[in-house]
Amino acid sequence: MIQITHKRTLLFSFIILATSFTAFSQNIPRNPKVKVPDIPGYVTLKCDFHMHTAYSDGHVMPKVRVDEAERDGLDVISVTEHSDMEKYPDEIKRDREHAFQLGVSAAEDTHVLVIRGAEISPRVPPYHNNALFLQNADKLPYGYTASSKKVFIMKENPTKEELMAPFLEVQKQGGFVIYNHPNYSWWDGKSHELFTPFHQELLAKGILGGVEVVNGQHYNVFAHRMAEKYNLTMTSGTDAHADIPPPSATYHRPMTLVFAKDKSEAAVKEALLAKRTAVYTENVIIARKPEAEAFFKASLVATAIKKQKRKSPQLEVRIENKSDIPYDVICRANYELDDVPNGRITLKANSTTTFTLDPVWEYPAKISLRMTVENILVAPEKTLETELEIAVKDSKE
Repeated sequence: MIQITHKRTLLFSFIILATSFTAFSQNIPRNPKVKVPDIPGYVTLKCDFHMHTAYSDGHVMPKVRVDEAERDGLDVISVTEHSDMEKYPDEIKRDREHAFQLGVSAAEDTHVLVIRGAEISPRVPPYHNNALFLQNADKLPYGYTASSKKVFIMKENPTKEELMAPFLEVQKQGGFVIYNHPNYSWWDGKSHELFTPFHQELLAKGILGGVEVVNGQHYNVFAHRMAEKYNLTMTSGTDAHADIPPPSATYHRPMTLVFAKDKSEAAVKEALLAKRTAVYTENVIIARKPEAEAFFKASLVATAIKKQKRKSPQLEVRIENKSDIPYDVICRANYELDDVPNGRITLKANSTTTFTLDPVWEYPAKISLRMTVENILVAPEKTLETELEIAVKDSKE
């Protein structure tokens, strides 16, 4: 975490040096640093729609968020400053647009597309929500606050109109709202409901469209159930305030995988509205079955080769995983899986896994492998069940 003390002058002098706004080219290629497959008809964009900088209550500048995204293999980010909070009002005047422009300018020579966003964050229902694809983040009203400078203070009894006002402005600007990190530890302590009547109204008005299923490294089963019950788009975000650790053997930042028609803001928005997303956290994928199944199958290249061992006819199955995501599977077939206890196999990332089916008295034209993919969730407590159809080839082919 960067300390805002003697380093304050250096941090905020960047604002003066980087004030120009240049439109981001939407033809820049996707970031190659994290390998995930495209699914039929769409490209897979790696995204983070929830993070903060010193323009609200974070501790880094917008350029740092862009640099981290480029380093971590992301394609799209949104820096979602709290619309109702200025932690450093003496150093940074309230200007969400300038923060966005700094991010876009920093992304000019990277793979990163920056989209405009903000976080609406009262401590009463509807709690924290991100708004994406805004036209002007500075126009979001925050009349429910008593103070937004240095310390956030809510009014004692904010009105329904004051709480609804920023969401109506988001709707006016054509934005997309995501309910952030729903949980039972809210500040007011007065409500035991997570999906409150206020959320029901936002949903009915066509304002609320998504829910954050993973925040930081934390999977939220309540949010996952909301996505199922209310047909909400699933997202994931770092919610970073300090600097984000670099990837390591045991860590990668959570991502929202967006299955879009191309790499553009309009295509990302269309995909979110259509609910074509997956959540990627640690080595787990969370998605609805159509996207989950397409994603898993697009990761693999499978072949089956005719073999014989001591006159016993066999099939050698080779499954290449072309992605950076290992898959833990339980595999079943119409033949025995030799030396694979209970059919449990790990399809390691960027590797080929080989096993034998035995005995195969008459070679078929193709085989079917029935797979349970234990690290792909298609609903709370439900893992992906799918089949791989594999053509059988001669050993010389």
